[in-house]
Amino acid sequence: MADALAPEELNTYFALMESVSLLHHAVEQHLRAEGGLSYVQFQLLARLADAPERRLTMTELADGVVYSRSGLTHQAGLLEQAGLVTRGPSPHDQRATLVTITEAGLALVAKVLPGHIEVARRLLFDPLSDADLRSLGEIMTRVRDHMRAQPPRSAATRKRRAPGA
Repeated sequence: MADALAPEELNTYFALMESVSLLHHAVEQHLRAEGGLSYVQFQLLARLADAPERRLTMTELADGVVYSRSGLTHQAGLLEQAGLVTRGPSPHDQRATLVTITEAGLALVAKVLPGHIEVARRLLFDPLSDADLRSLGEIMTRVRDHMRAQPPRSAATRKRRAPGA
């Protein structure tokens, strides 16, 4: 069994997790109220709006938003039903599905983004000095890069069910 976390590690871990939960809850409330979107749906639309040619493969989206393949397929289907994205085969790889944001999707991102920024600024950035912001940015970039050094979940092999299971 691994050693227990030291008190400072435990306090830091819980402070981080509580802060992330509080921020995520506030952002989710804003996105639902202003755009009828979940946070994951907003992430997908924002990534597509920022992508070259405003489209990405499902694998690129899954890796970028750290979401399960099946969950992503479901969310993309909901966004497609709402007219916010289109899905189709990639002309370069028949196994890949391209997701493209529509004009309606771009308009929705433009509608919710100012409030999203306001929530993030008010809850996350306002209590920080410029030096705090630089330090936090450097620390979180290092932590994220360490976590991302592992193979992306979309690259992991899927477990096969036993026949008849």
